[in-house]
Amino acid sequence: MTKLDRLARSLRDAKDIVDDLTLREVKLSIGGSVHDPTDPVGRLLFNVLAMVAEFEADLIRARTREGMQVAKAAGRLRGKQPKLSPAQEKHLVEVHQRGEHTTVQIAELFSVARSTVYRAIQRAGDTAA
Repeated sequence: MTKLDRLARSLRDAKDIVDDLTLREVKLSIGGSVHDPTDPVGRLLFNVLAMVAEFEADLIRARTREGMQVAKAAGRLRGKQPKLSPAQEKHLVEVHQRGEHTTVQIAELFSVARSTVYRAIQRAGDTAA
């Protein structure tokens, strides 16, 4: 294994994996050096490396969340764009309410998936209530 953070996402996961490997008498090779998890020094080294890897992962998550908040505040974080415009969605609901077409036919007419049709109908029902 080249990096410990590729082994597990948390210290608990890493410990469980090492315990399992220890039971099978497997030695760990991290970054080119071999560590025996049954040896006290090897265990200490592994735990320190696992804590640092978890810390790095936490830092990356925190920076990502911070970046998303900045982008959202600047109006650049929009997420996935809707398949249908509000006018198209309104028309889709009207077609459904007339009852002339099945959901599958409506999906084909508007070139969307059935799940999109169901969501549009559900949103229309939520706003009508």
